Amino acid sequence: MARQTDWEFLDDRGRSATAAQTPSRLVAYIQAGATLFDHGIRPVGLFGSHHDGETADPAKAGTLPLEDIAYLGSGNRVGVDAILDAEPDLVVGVGYGSDQVYGLDPDTAKHIEEHVPVVVCDVGQGRSLADVRDRFTALARSLGAEQNLSGAAELDCAEGRLRTLAPDAAHLRILALSPGTPESVHLARPRAWPDLRALAECGIGLVEPERGPGANWSTVDWTVAASLEPDIVLTDVRANVLPVAALEGVKAWQAGAGRARIVPWNPEVPCSHLAHARFFDAVADAVQASASSGS
Repeated sequence: MARQTDWEFLDDRGRSATAAQTPSRLVAYIQAGATLFDHGIRPVGLFGSHHDGETADPAKAGTLPLEDIAYLGSGNRVGVDAILDAEPDLVVGVGYGSDQVYGLDPDTAKHIEEHVPVVVCDVGQGRSLADVRDRFTALARSLGAEQNLSGAAELDCAEGRLRTLAPDAAHLRILALSPGTPESVHLARPRAWPDLRALAECGIGLVEPERGPGANWSTVDWTVAASLEPDIVLTDVRANVLPVAALEGVKAWQAGAGRARIVPWNPEVPCSHLAHARFFDAVADAVQASASSGS
């Protein structure tokens, strides 16, 4: 006899997750959890990626109240028991164009899916920012979130600001990067990142690194990065990268680009209207300030 299902969701792997009733106890990858929290859905547990440490990365957490939600570990430190002990009725992960649940070892993900429905939303470079946002919105609504999303108006306003400021940004050199070590830095390839492509759609173009190996990043020394003479730098602020404050000690960078305006950038920003509006507004503020000062 077939099991009755009152809830079903087709994820971005093409797999259907089902449950006898709408899930209410979610364990999620931290980016997914932060996104759902912006929709009013609170996870009971979070896990991180292989890049994360023993505690949750606040840069990835958005508005999540981390002190009140269990952090179950990251990468290969997340075991099947750790997730199942949280008694979830749904696990929500993200993916990058494959069937893999990002942040979990394949065997761990396989065993979890034998016990609990798993939904994966693709956040990779093959998706537009709006597509990613829409998929999480659809998931949130299926879980009982309100249809009138808070943040949609704010996002429309932020995108409008960027389009209005685009002529002023035409002469500005805007660079996105992830600090590696005091000797090296990873320059983002803008077309590889949905949020950076979305800036371009609003008329805010970014500096393209030279062609070379690396689909998402071009790894160079700080002298090369400084030679690009950026006016605005979108700097990765995740916990696993060199802190922004450390850039003051990188002489090669300070000599050529220390004057640049710094905008915090989270390559794993929550996929919600609110989070995207905040990021776009921060970029708009920097463009406006740079244009006003004649940078």
